[in-house]
Amino acid sequence: MKFIDPHIHVSVRTTDDYEKMKKNGYVGVVEPAFWSGTDNKYAQTFFDYFSHMLNFESNRAKKYGLHHYAFVGMNAKEARNDIADEVVDGLEQFLNHEKCLGVGEIGLDMITEKEIDIFRKQVRIAEKHKTLVIVHSPHVNKRVGVQTLFKVLEEEGVDLKRYIMDHNTEDTMKVTKQYPDVWIGITLYPTKVSIERSANIIKEYGADKIMLNSSADWGKSYPQMVSQAGKELSKYGISAEDITKVTFQNAYDFYSQSEKFKMD
Repeated sequence: MKFIDPHIHVSVRTTDDYEKMKKNGYVGVVEPAFWSGTDNKYAQTFFDYFSHMLNFESNRAKKYGLHHYAFVGMNAKEARNDIADEVVDGLEQFLNHEKCLGVGEIGLDMITEKEIDIFRKQVRIAEKHKTLVIVHSPHVNKRVGVQTLFKVLEEEGVDLKRYIMDHNTEDTMKVTKQYPDVWIGITLYPTKVSIERSANIIKEYGADKIMLNSSADWGKSYPQMVSQAGKELSKYGISAEDITKVTFQNAYDFYSQSEKFKMD
């Protein structure tokens, strides 16, 4: 089987992870910008980080036989900080990079007005450039957060075919599935969703447009979760066709909306 991890923070992982991913059938990874574990003090720190992902990390992955693409954006956790607007103002310089597929992960954390404003500004940049977008749903008060995010997207008149609503749980799926054009991320992470829970969601809602990711980062997380799901989902009653969809094909189809995306 072939696998794509459509949301993983490999910049903070070791090369051992790349070796294991290649051995287990991964052909590529997509890395959205995220919170580094401490708040940044300067906008330039973000810009250096974006450049690192797009240049160094892409080349590092290539050495281990994996395609690597990235998204740039002002993450939700720092969106309410003073430098957020300056970071957003500098995003467009990265969007033409050959390894940049769009804006993300952007969204909400505490669901503040400032976060909503920064999210809206980044959505407008994405719409101006017709890029793909990865949306981060909040960890707490998640259902309200997802409803708020979709309200902003409706107000901005976006094309939801270019958007992933990520980190869905059982509590948010009813909301997300009200928007048939949007793509759906489910994160296999110790504090998020297990493989068994993801199987139950797939059985209830179907496999179309759903993509599983590891969101592996500097916390307790596991870069092999997509391939592990590929091995385990059948024992929960998921068909081989649907397993392929949620571990490879849906991610391939979503990202292929960008002409930059190649997995050959």
